[in-house]
Amino acid sequence: MKIEVRQVSHPDAVRAYGTDDLRRHFLIESIFETDEIVLTYSHIDRLVIGGALPASKPLTLTAPTPIGQEFFLAQREMGVINIGGAGRVTLDGAIHTLDPRDCLYIGKGVAEVVFESIDPANPAKFYLLSTPAHAAHPSTLIKPERAKHIRLGDQLTSNKRTIFQYIHPEVCDSCQLVMGLTQLDPGNMWNTMPSHTHDRRSEAYLYFDLANDQRVFHMMGDPSETRHLVVANEQAIISPGWSIHSGVGTSNYAFIWAMGGDNKSFTDMDHIPISALR
Repeated sequence: MKIEVRQVSHPDAVRAYGTDDLRRHFLIESIFETDEIVLTYSHIDRLVIGGALPASKPLTLTAPTPIGQEFFLAQREMGVINIGGAGRVTLDGAIHTLDPRDCLYIGKGVAEVVFESIDPANPAKFYLLSTPAHAAHPSTLIKPERAKHIRLGDQLTSNKRTIFQYIHPEVCDSCQLVMGLTQLDPGNMWNTMPSHTHDRRSEAYLYFDLANDQRVFHMMGDPSETRHLVVANEQAIISPGWSIHSGVGTSNYAFIWAMGGDNKSFTDMDHIPISALR
């Protein structure tokens, strides 16, 4: 297992960041490495973001030093979405099979978590997002058809998309974790525009289903001091509550979003008029 620790950046400091600084603080360039669990521990709401790619062997989630517990989920909960081939996640001996785009909520107190692929030639890619937890909720497998579906956007503004709310109060109990997936229709490239902030929650994004020669321009920063990050396929963004988070791709794509903070209200956001962006 590999883990990197990221500290919090004040918005006043971010105004002076160059490209390398922005990427070092907010972009996670490597999520999936063969036969490895790769994690980033962010002090922004203590999110843990990462990936598990088991190919030739199962991978067991352990508790590295930054977690500070006997086992990883002693005081945490976790969401897992598979974006690769079919795989299995074993929770204290109970086996859950995850097909592509299936989600698994793992509750606080699960001591042993093991990831494996059903076909090593087409390995699973488990995207992981963990937040602190104060109570134990049942671990739950959520298929895309069970998620809450929301259709948003318009072809005229190039942001026609479907939102799949997996870990959401109307679908699955959790402490503070909210998690889902957004799929843009072909010919649509914008997401979350007009933009917004939500100062009561922080968020992370994994961009995927993007061709290797295509990119997403992820917009971030204070609305009056915007910045951008150029993001490749299967790279992730850490988004603090004070920052906008919109993106436009050179083609359509999908992304996994996950939030942790003071509430689980998907609509708790402060909208920013397009005319106010600078």
